[in-house]
Amino acid sequence: MNRKDVLLVDGYNVIGAWPSLQRLRDEELEDARDALLDMLADYQGFTGMLVYVIFDAHQVPGHGAKFKQHSLQVVYTKEKETADECIERLVAELTMRGRDIYVATSDLTEQHVAFGKGALRVSARELLVDVEQKRKLIRATIRETDERPRKRNTVDGTLPLDVRAQLEQWRRGKM
Repeated sequence: MNRKDVLLVDGYNVIGAWPSLQRLRDEELEDARDALLDMLADYQGFTGMLVYVIFDAHQVPGHGAKFKQHSLQVVYTKEKETADECIERLVAELTMRGRDIYVATSDLTEQHVAFGKGALRVSARELLVDVEQKRKLIRATIRETDERPRKRNTVDGTLPLDVRAQLEQWRRGKM
């Protein structure tokens, strides 16, 4: 079994804790959600962690929703279920699968409950610092890759001389 670390993110809690997302939220909540998902998708891709982002929809009628966006697991809670309750349920389910679980929230009560269920705590601020560090590493890696001289990988350089000569004859139509 492939054992991957899992990060559970309390979406609205993190949006409220990260200054850039707070500003977006004040203008358009959907833009803040999308920006968070974009940042966490990059983070997931770089770290290899499985990331769940849970959004509180307990006051919205319905059965909730679960879907993938940017290969992230995005969860909108069911009616009468808070994000905290959903996170607690996911911690219990995922811990039983033998994975290391991290819960990102600045809600102290939720941090304590998650820790009590076997998860590791990460504050929203700590997650922001880690996400920003990973973004810098990603940019540096891309810059380094772009600056590397490109070497052509040709078949011609690996073929014996007689085979190259035969192929050249065929290319010119001289069989």
